[in-house]
Amino acid sequence: MTLQVIPYIMLDGQAGEAIDFYVQALDAKVLFKQTIGEGPENPEFPLTIEEKQRVAHSVLQVGTTEMYVADLDRGQSYQSGNQVTICITADVREQAKPIYDALLQDGQVIMPLQETYFSPAYGMVTDKFGVTFQIFTKRQR
Repeated sequence: MTLQVIPYIMLDGQAGEAIDFYVQALDAKVLFKQTIGEGPENPEFPLTIEEKQRVAHSVLQVGTTEMYVADLDRGQSYQSGNQVTICITADVREQAKPIYDALLQDGQVIMPLQETYFSPAYGMVTDKFGVTFQIFTKRQR
């Protein structure tokens, strides 16, 4: 089992513009990009056209390194200092849970580790030092 540690830039509606900028400035290659509107919609919380255009997730390759860029979800507050998080990518849920639990010690839950439409185990935690981590588990093929 392998782990990856990847910088994750979270923006407030400017992710598409940032992706274009990094393509130009860093010669980044867009490996994946999905808008919020391309994901499943909850009928209890309909999205506006602007919300649907926000970037849910993107993967850029810069040289031999990956970098993620996305927009914050509805309800998440943007503040200077929280736009860069660290994403720890695990192969399996059993690998993600102990990492999530360890980082949570004396920290704060942003999103509980849970199954989502894009990951069998995804969660966010701010550790006791104020660093926000996203724990992501790959879907098995």
